[in-house]
Amino acid sequence: MTVMKTSMRNFYAHKGRMALSAVAVLLSVAFVCGTLVFTDTMNTTFDKLFASTSSDVTVSAKGASDTGETTSDNGKPPVMPASVLGAVRKADGVKSAEGTVFSTSATVVDADKDSLSPTSGAPTIVGNWNGNDARTMEITDGAAPKGSDQVMVDADTADKHHLKLGDEIGVITAVGTHTAKISGIAAFQVTNPGAAIFYLDTKTAQEALVGESNVYTNVNVTAASGVSDAQLKKNVAAEIGGGYKVQTAKETADANRDSVGGFLDVMKYAMLGFAGIAFLVGIFLIINTFSMLVAQRTREIGLMRAIGSSRKQVNRSVLAEALLLGVVGSLLGVGAGVGIAVGLMKLMSMTGMNLSTDDLTVAWTTPVVGMVLGIVVTVLAAYLPARRAGKVSPMAALRDAGAPADAKAGAVRAVIGLLLTGAGGLGLYLAAAADKAAEGSLWLGLGVVLSLIGFVVIGPLLAGAVVRVLGAIVLRAFGPVGRMAERNALRNPRRTGATGAALMIGLALVACLSVVGSSMVASATEELDKSVGTDFIIQSDGGQLMTPQAVQAIKATPGLERVTEYKWTEADFTTPDGKTLDKTAITAADPTYATDLRVETVAGNLADAYRPDSMSVHEKFAEDHGITLGSKIAVAFKNGSTARLTVRAITSSDAVIDQGAMYTSIATLKRYVPADKLPLDDLVFATAKDGQQDAAYTSLKSALHDYPQYTVRDQTDYKQELKDQIGQLLNLIYGLLALAIIVAVLGVVNTLALSVVERTREIGLMRAIGLSRRQLRRMIRMESVVIALFGALLGLGLGMGWGATAQQLLALQGLHVLEIPWPTIIGVFIGSAFVGLFAALIPAFRAGRMNVLNAIATD
Repeated sequence: MTVMKTSMRNFYAHKGRMALSAVAVLLSVAFVCGTLVFTDTMNTTFDKLFASTSSDVTVSAKGASDTGETTSDNGKPPVMPASVLGAVRKADGVKSAEGTVFSTSATVVDADKDSLSPTSGAPTIVGNWNGNDARTMEITDGAAPKGSDQVMVDADTADKHHLKLGDEIGVITAVGTHTAKISGIAAFQVTNPGAAIFYLDTKTAQEALVGESNVYTNVNVTAASGVSDAQLKKNVAAEIGGGYKVQTAKETADANRDSVGGFLDVMKYAMLGFAGIAFLVGIFLIINTFSMLVAQRTREIGLMRAIGSSRKQVNRSVLAEALLLGVVGSLLGVGAGVGIAVGLMKLMSMTGMNLSTDDLTVAWTTPVVGMVLGIVVTVLAAYLPARRAGKVSPMAALRDAGAPADAKAGAVRAVIGLLLTGAGGLGLYLAAAADKAAEGSLWLGLGVVLSLIGFVVIGPLLAGAVVRVLGAIVLRAFGPVGRMAERNALRNPRRTGATGAALMIGLALVACLSVVGSSMVASATEELDKSVGTDFIIQSDGGQLMTPQAVQAIKATPGLERVTEYKWTEADFTTPDGKTLDKTAITAADPTYATDLRVETVAGNLADAYRPDSMSVHEKFAEDHGITLGSKIAVAFKNGSTARLTVRAITSSDAVIDQGAMYTSIATLKRYVPADKLPLDDLVFATAKDGQQDAAYTSLKSALHDYPQYTVRDQTDYKQELKDQIGQLLNLIYGLLALAIIVAVLGVVNTLALSVVERTREIGLMRAIGLSRRQLRRMIRMESVVIALFGALLGLGLGMGWGATAQQLLALQGLHVLEIPWPTIIGVFIGSAFVGLFAALIPAFRAGRMNVLNAIATD
């Protein structure tokens, strides 16, 4: 009880100093809890949606996926004859059955040809209005579609695009473009996670989406009273025979849940990873806080020891303070985490993914995980300072103003730090020298971890040398004030090292990712310049295939010298070594593709691969299966017959664009696949006549005005798109890393605040002999700047080393260019100086307000 009373007294006596450490715990716990609440809420939203939209039993066409996605390689959804509906109705236990037809590969535009598809990545669904939809949608305005000239739209899409009754929209599919006017608006009765849904009547949906009547994509079956879904499935399957996919409501919901579960898991663990980084940085803040508090209370601890307190009691007293800090910070963090989750939901709503706070899900495990994690991390971080406090002898404490430095411990720390750093450097070297990416990745991970720990351990040793260099460059210009700031930073290298290490971690990751991102862009740009011999690339950013009508519009564009079609399909390969490879990708293109993409060959001529019944394979595939020029491969095309294709070219496996692709001609594909089963083009290449590039670019965009789902890019556009995509990803990562950097800044603030208290008498003496308040504040700001620059220098240097090593692994995948983004690196380094200035504002202000006489009288 005495230990707890002492801990409570000390905690409240230093509550201002504890606040910043509590904020670090709060932020880290809040990010963890916010991530868990956010992803649990998304799971709840999708679960409710899937459960409410699944019929008791669903019959799907052969080739349809378990999740209901209906995109096929010919742009039309897989269908089954209408006779299946009649057979289903005859099955025992069927109360009712209804045929539906829908597609997720349609594009919907308004009267101005602007796309009405979601920007969040959610699907656009066009289908017939049916009884299953009527259970989850309520018509709030107008009426359901009746006739080919009517369409109904969901309320969220109508609000977003300001659609109203009577507005004309167009549905673009592989069949053609169907126009209709809005007859009704329907609102979701469950949360819509962002999909845009359009309803036609059944006959119109069949003709617009499939191009034929009397077919369905699904049959929704409702069970009679007392019939289980499992029994109904068995009865229906027996009645209709094989060749169809039959699923219960649970199976359909589970399949849909699995399809989004992978994405949600990646999001959750990525965000938790950044929360872990923030926790790691917070550990340094807590260690620094308690180390300095222990040093400042050395005499007090000595007195406690002199009157009978044992080492264990002193140790427990400090750990009890840490426990209180962890409890307070974690409790506040759990509450803040719910707020973060709500904020993320609002942010997602702004991007088009609607998440209702009515579905906010706070599982009992979330606060438990947050509390346990926050408390355990805080107590563990305080263990070393507590152990150091317990080791202080009574007489030494009563005699000295602070805890004596342990020279032996410092030497051991230096040796361990050097060994870890050396081991990390060796790991990075082995990663860079690896011949296989998988092996190199393991060495890279080990090298990153060991080098980071090594730099953290060796930080105090590096602080002396680095701070002196930084002081000579940055601080000496400020005269005596600058020299005093340098000496203050050097006074306690362990504290300076720990404070700089907190900032080092975040900036090391920033530097590493910047190097990797810049190198990827530079490598891909070089590869585009070297390999791509066409002027324009036309494709859908949403992954939709090219409709025949759009391809014809491209071919009819004036000013083009050639147009190359590019298709992708699957086939079962039987190689000369007797192995059968199921669902192997093969690319079919026009012979001009050999000119449009200059692929390096190791044997043969790629142009020969486009001859009748010919193909190419890549080098690794050839080595694995003993294939040489002239070898024959039996290729059983999807939805077609089997061909025996002759290998006439072997391409290099070391490529960025189309890496690992195997080519044949479209003419060969057409020979073995019926016209109605032929896959649509994935993309189209176009090359302008000499000197007509600008005119052709304008003409292509005009020709595709009625097809807004496709984008025309020249090589400059393509490079910029690549740069923008990588830049957006990096900006997202930088935003998440900002949490760790904020915690690191709090560490600098806390270190300075505690060091000001520690030097109260010294500050009073300096003020007494003539140091002005302005000079005092400047001295503290300069000390903060040099600590921040120390952390930035270590972090940026370490991060560039990691990034350069990672680029060597990327070189094994064809990304050979190493590019250091010096503007970013220099900008971050300069920004670190401003971070230091900002962190010093409050400590410098408090130091300047000290009463001189009271400060001198401080013991």
